[in-house]
Amino acid sequence: MNVAILDDDPYQRRLLCMLAESGGHRASCFESGAALLEAIARADAIDLLLLDWVMPGMSGEAVLRALRDGASPELPVIVVTSRDGEADVAGTLRQGADDYVVKPPKGLELLARIEALARRAGVGRSVPVRAGRFEVDLSRRAVLLDGREIVLTLKEFDLAAHLFRNPGALVTRAQLLESVWSVGPGPDTRTVDTHASRVRRKLGLDGSTGWTLQSVYGYGYRLVPA
Repeated sequence: MNVAILDDDPYQRRLLCMLAESGGHRASCFESGAALLEAIARADAIDLLLLDWVMPGMSGEAVLRALRDGASPELPVIVVTSRDGEADVAGTLRQGADDYVVKPPKGLELLARIEALARRAGVGRSVPVRAGRFEVDLSRRAVLLDGREIVLTLKEFDLAAHLFRNPGALVTRAQLLESVWSVGPGPDTRTVDTHASRVRRKLGLDGSTGWTLQSVYGYGYRLVPA
């Protein structure tokens, strides 16, 4: 499940990112409401949002209002804030939040709330992607070859899932950095190449399993049927 995190404090963003990933989720971090809403407008796959309430510029209240007014009315939202007054909690829930967590969040409690809200909202139970002998189970975060699970790290799975969801597409390293690692493009893309090499080797994407992961010099990668 892709958990979006909106918080203007870089320390809090990193903390929430680490907590979400420790629960087996993918984390997409945003430092402004405008950036989050832009990602939603691009139809980026976001399953649940952890929303800071007090932010400069566009407040959490304004972001929630934009979501409920049409940007993404059904998106499950957990407000994560230092305000713990009864009126604050009641106010955010009345304005459309689904749950409320006080900072600093307790790791196990936050993960339990994420999972409980996901169950109630019916998110995180994606239909597996099937491609020949491969099955990519997005809910279990598992890749199976002929029914046998291949052991992958979290980032290797995210990379493999992105490629299998976009077969035949030429994907740039910059796009992979953003979608898999949630970071912008930089001069050093060796991380992408290293993970692509591991995924190619572990999944046998050399044609022997029916698929080939092609490296396009100076650009990125393409997953094509052998």
